[in-house]
Amino acid sequence: MATHSEILSQCFPNMDTELLQYVNGILEGGTEDFSSSEDLYDAIGEMLQEVAEDKSDDEIKRICGELMKAISLNEDGGSVENGGMVLLDAPVQLGEVVQKQNDVDKDVNIWILQKDSSSVVDKKKLEKAEAKLKAKQEKRSLKEDTKPGVSLGAEASASQVIDRKESRLDSAGGKSQDIRIEDFDIAFGDKVLLTGANLNLVFGRRYGLVGRNGLGKTTMLRLLSTGELRIPSHIRILHVEQEVEGDDTLALDSVLECDELRAKLLKEEKEISEKIQATSPGSTDSSLSARLTQVYAKLEDIEADKAPSRASVILAGLGFSPEMQAQKTREFSGGWRMRLALARALFSKPDLLLLDEPTNMLDLKAIFWLETYLQGWPTTLLCVSHDRNFLNSITTDVIHLHSKKLDHYKGDFETFVKTKTEKLKNQQREYEAQQREREHVQAFIDRFRYNANRAALVQSKIKLLERMPDIKPVEKETEVILRFPDLQEKLSPPILQLDEVQFHYTKDKPIFKCIDVSAGLESRICIVGENGTGKTTLLKILLGELSPVKGIRHVHRNLKIGYFSQHHVDQLDMDMTSLELMASRFKGKATEVYRHALGGFGVSGDLALRSVASLSGGQKSRVAFSIMCMSNPNYLILDEPTNHLDMETIEALGKALNNFKGGVILVSHDERLIRMICKELWVCGNGTVKRMDGGFDEYKKLLEAEFMLQ
Repeated sequence: MATHSEILSQCFPNMDTELLQYVNGILEGGTEDFSSSEDLYDAIGEMLQEVAEDKSDDEIKRICGELMKAISLNEDGGSVENGGMVLLDAPVQLGEVVQKQNDVDKDVNIWILQKDSSSVVDKKKLEKAEAKLKAKQEKRSLKEDTKPGVSLGAEASASQVIDRKESRLDSAGGKSQDIRIEDFDIAFGDKVLLTGANLNLVFGRRYGLVGRNGLGKTTMLRLLSTGELRIPSHIRILHVEQEVEGDDTLALDSVLECDELRAKLLKEEKEISEKIQATSPGSTDSSLSARLTQVYAKLEDIEADKAPSRASVILAGLGFSPEMQAQKTREFSGGWRMRLALARALFSKPDLLLLDEPTNMLDLKAIFWLETYLQGWPTTLLCVSHDRNFLNSITTDVIHLHSKKLDHYKGDFETFVKTKTEKLKNQQREYEAQQREREHVQAFIDRFRYNANRAALVQSKIKLLERMPDIKPVEKETEVILRFPDLQEKLSPPILQLDEVQFHYTKDKPIFKCIDVSAGLESRICIVGENGTGKTTLLKILLGELSPVKGIRHVHRNLKIGYFSQHHVDQLDMDMTSLELMASRFKGKATEVYRHALGGFGVSGDLALRSVASLSGGQKSRVAFSIMCMSNPNYLILDEPTNHLDMETIEALGKALNNFKGGVILVSHDERLIRMICKELWVCGNGTVKRMDGGFDEYKKLLEAEFMLQ
């Protein structure tokens, strides 16, 4: 029997090439899309009638029946015998059929074909046909997802419309470095994160992806890196998400390994050189010498001799000293291995670099270096960050995730804020103006609805209402409000003081040689310094968790310190709800007390009844803040509190700390938060803690001067 393509060509010789390709593309979906010839007729019948006006409706239905048989036989791989029976070429292995069906059930991706260009067929009818196909796809997908024994759980899934023209260009070897993903959806379990979204990334641009916690920014990066969201196959993607595995590889060598071409050429150069040395003089194979010359030329082209110095510069910028660069990767902590993963990504220069909160593991000096380095990034960058100043420094474009959509803005972060604010104002003005016009027109209709002399005019007004565009009111995001408890009593100074304090873990490596610092209830102190200079150790001395080797720690007898550290978030019981967690830590209180404490940090309503494991990183931090404040502290010591918080929550945290009547000592790398609350700056380094009179601006100038000297 003829194939569906041959049937179309025979029955519709005047069909233009583009429409023929489009209909063939629909039929290639096979019995997955159509269960009967009636289904097939519903999808393409109107298009076929457009190009064959001489054929009756019954004739078109008959042709659809033949097409249905053709695509069914094409899938079965057999031929037609008596009575339309199919004679199979080989026995069917039922086990393989079941396995194939199981594979289909597990596949959560929905690839939907889209026409690649216009045709002579009425566009509205084309769109109607596409809508029917899409509805069938979604209906079938829903059935598969709800089959017994198949559970999506909390797994991320994506579906997208595939542009057939771009798909053909990609398969034909098209080398465009731009990325365009149209009309895609993302879900996490049963929660829809994005629907009908569009992502356009132009090669060489640096994009900042922003939005509230829990909306799907990290999920989208992961789906891009794993290929769940399909992009051109020739584009190399690197997602900095997991730390480097520790082994005996040196840190510098770990970075150099990323250049696979260089490693391959060096290996080949070594092998050829060994073969040449193993042969006696005068009997060397001339082909070996020729190949060795080619390898040397390629190594020179890629500047292989400069690679170690380039890798060393990147590592140094991220805080690796020369001694650390010569250490084995297994000797580093998790935070330093994450830095190593970032160094490898920067060195390898993928076509698309995906960064998710890259500043979380960096100190201020490394952040300033990374800002400068990324400003000259040669390929495409997509970065998620809560650090407003960092984003403002590196971005050329901003992508805003909100209301399950992606909005694209040109310019840096500050430009985005201004443009978005103006856009929302205009949208609200247009909505209000349209509402006034609607009310005016509706009042006319209601007044003259039953007036025969005005019937035609009333009808025109009704049509006017129907033609009006549907302008939506601005959806206001809920304001984030954090609230620290009020002080129970005022304390007279001195509150907290260190006099001539010395400290070391081992005698040969002193951390602090002599510290003289003091803090009061009005203090807003930020501690800065490179990683490894003792910032966290200083906090533990102030808390009393570590005792000075020499010197004295003075503390007010009624001082109650609330301490927040990132490990407090990591140590929360993930199986409990927030309410259960509070009740287990502070027994014997009424439920309203726990809810009030959680509500002060935005963990209210059903959110308090969800398991901690299901909360986002920012929500877990809020739970940790609530636990910290249950004892009504009058002094707060916070170690990197902004990790995993979105920009709005960081802004709310700054306001809450300014409103808090007690003292605050903060270790942070977030420049905006430091500027919001800091009245005093302590700089750790060289075994001392010094108060910097010029504040953060003076410290930043100091770091910039160091960069100039490097």
